[in-house]
Amino acid sequence: MMKKPLLLAAFVGLLCFPLLSYAQKNSCVECHTGLEAKLKAPVESLKQDIHQQFGLSCKDCHGGDPAKDEVNKAKDKTFKGAPKRSQIPEFCAKCHSDAAYMRSFNPGLRVDQLSQYWTSKHGQLLKTGDGKAAVCTDCHGVHGIQSAKYPKSLTFPWNIPQTCGRCHADASYMAGYKIPTNQLAEYKESVHARALFEKKDLSAPTCNDCHGNHGAFPPEVKSIASVCRQCHPSTGDLFSRSPHKKAFDEMGVSECEACHGSHKIERPTSDMLGTGEKSVCVQCHEAGSLGYKAADELKNLFDGFQAQFQKNADILALAEKKGVEVSEPKFRLQDLNTTLVSAKNLVHGLALEEIRKKIAEGDQTLADIDTEGIKALGEAKFRRRGLIIATAFLALFGIALFLKIRQMQKPGHSPGSD
Repeated sequence: MMKKPLLLAAFVGLLCFPLLSYAQKNSCVECHTGLEAKLKAPVESLKQDIHQQFGLSCKDCHGGDPAKDEVNKAKDKTFKGAPKRSQIPEFCAKCHSDAAYMRSFNPGLRVDQLSQYWTSKHGQLLKTGDGKAAVCTDCHGVHGIQSAKYPKSLTFPWNIPQTCGRCHADASYMAGYKIPTNQLAEYKESVHARALFEKKDLSAPTCNDCHGNHGAFPPEVKSIASVCRQCHPSTGDLFSRSPHKKAFDEMGVSECEACHGSHKIERPTSDMLGTGEKSVCVQCHEAGSLGYKAADELKNLFDGFQAQFQKNADILALAEKKGVEVSEPKFRLQDLNTTLVSAKNLVHGLALEEIRKKIAEGDQTLADIDTEGIKALGEAKFRRRGLIIATAFLALFGIALFLKIRQMQKPGHSPGSD
């Protein structure tokens, strides 16, 4: 008979154990809660901290005995206090580099962050005694650290540019490093930023996607292409087969950056081709050269295609507005976007003949759609003419009927006199 109560008590104990352990005395929190704002802030921030969520507390990082009320006893021989700035990487790595320890919290979390950090520009500067070099807390926060999966985390994708920009966009802070401080401003104008901030596309590249996370370092000329190819593999393969590849390597020019820039990467348009003011081709190709002529031809091909595309789109839109069914040619027209994107992609391989062929195929389809669009407008015109004739006939009929009725209503008119 005693077994059931004992089992019940054990079961209740197991359920309540986490609550009891959470409710254990913590003199650190009790003391700091009553202090001035600066010393109270860690307690408030810790409520949202990921370490707190995993059951860790003050003593796990700072040591001491939070079960004691007296300050001297709470700050026993194990108390570490706040680490110096230069000690923070090693301080955090005490846990984060211990694979066995971290496995009990998050088996998927990497434990090589510290070794990666020492390879970064930040780590290298810190080793020289540079106290301004970024350390863990600059990017992740101190007591309010949140998972990178949480939108309010400093390391959530759309917060990363601002996190990095806190240092890199501060001209006074970065003075002496001889690097620009306009990266954040330029990035915000880029096609990548528009995808991230406007479309909320979390796969859009941010600072760490190109520079790395804990091993952050400026990409070198030879590595920029590899960075870009992580997202743009087909364009990279095409470029490798182009005449530009050898020429760029010989000149020591970074292949992607030379035409698209670094942080302010704009959406590619045909204006980048040709010989106009916005052309990137004229940076290397002189007037009259083969490259110069090829650039001009490419721009004319794309501009002509896009002009006809827009003309067809306008015709079909007008025909649809007039009530003619044009869904099939509209679908075929939109399908030509794929042809255009594919042809533009071939520019990276300088496959001029392939581009001509693909544009020619698209031009034939555009011509067919143009014929259908004109036919649709003709049908709309025919319907309108028929409507006008029918309306005129009905109007005449109405007038005749009206006159007839008035005549029948005149005094002295007999029903059978007409």
